[in-house]
Amino acid sequence: MLTNLPARVTITEVGPRDGLQNEPAPVPAVAKIAFINALADAGLTQIEATSFVHPKAIPQLADAEEVCRGLPSRAGVTYSALAPNLRGYDRAAACGVRRVAVFTAASETFARRNINMSIAESLSAFEPVLRAARGDGVSVRGYVSTCFDCPYEGAVDRRRVLEVVRALLDLGVDEVAISDTIGTAAPTDVVATVGYVLQHVPRERIALHFHDTCGTGLANVVAGLELGVTRFDASAGGLGGCPYAPGAAGNLATEDLVYLLERMNISTGVDLRKLVAAARGIHEAIGGGFPSRQMRRLEAGRGT
Repeated sequence: MLTNLPARVTITEVGPRDGLQNEPAPVPAVAKIAFINALADAGLTQIEATSFVHPKAIPQLADAEEVCRGLPSRAGVTYSALAPNLRGYDRAAACGVRRVAVFTAASETFARRNINMSIAESLSAFEPVLRAARGDGVSVRGYVSTCFDCPYEGAVDRRRVLEVVRALLDLGVDEVAISDTIGTAAPTDVVATVGYVLQHVPRERIALHFHDTCGTGLANVVAGLELGVTRFDASAGGLGGCPYAPGAAGNLATEDLVYLLERMNISTGVDLRKLVAAARGIHEAIGGGFPSRQMRRLEAGRGT
């Protein structure tokens, strides 16, 4: 029997950034802006809009300035962006971004393959970003990739995860997303690793970011809920993947997450039909199908 479930969950929508960054064909900025607006219309209040990495590193997000400047201010909606270094932060701040994210990993090999730095080097690179953000009143979240399994090193020690989470919190991030980058974790892994981390850091500072490679994403969310976690990442339409994690599927689909939570009487503030419409719009823009369960169900006309 499920016990101690929260009354409400906050979803960080990562589709516009994590979902689109690996699409091979360019997606016009106007389509990205329309997608983000549709997500906000659906009730999502935390939306990761883009990434201020070097344009050559992720060509799909080379239009970060255009996208951010094209987003209207909305009461209660926060648009965020990745800012991996001070140069990226300066670009984001110049566009009026009020929340940024930094990212590292719990696996040394993955960190070097993904960001071309060791974990320690990445943390050092974040220091000026956090210092500038504090001065500007900009909030910062942190990502820790490969918290359960690494495609190069195998199982990741939960003590290493805690070490990196603590380091990010000590730097001044307000939230850390513990991430199952290649989507291989099961609920027992979530209990073992996240449960261990929560013995040492405040629950309200932790978010969970699941991919659905092995079909365990929603089950892992339930495990997180039972641990008292109330912050989850998801990507509309199940968009995404990771070029540095061979075989990794997309992120957990936001509409599947919303359905699960609302069915469990956990409020999200998100309108499922409007969310599916937003996902449909971006899938049509990129020429894709309907990968999430709720998209397929509602597209088939079976109702909610």
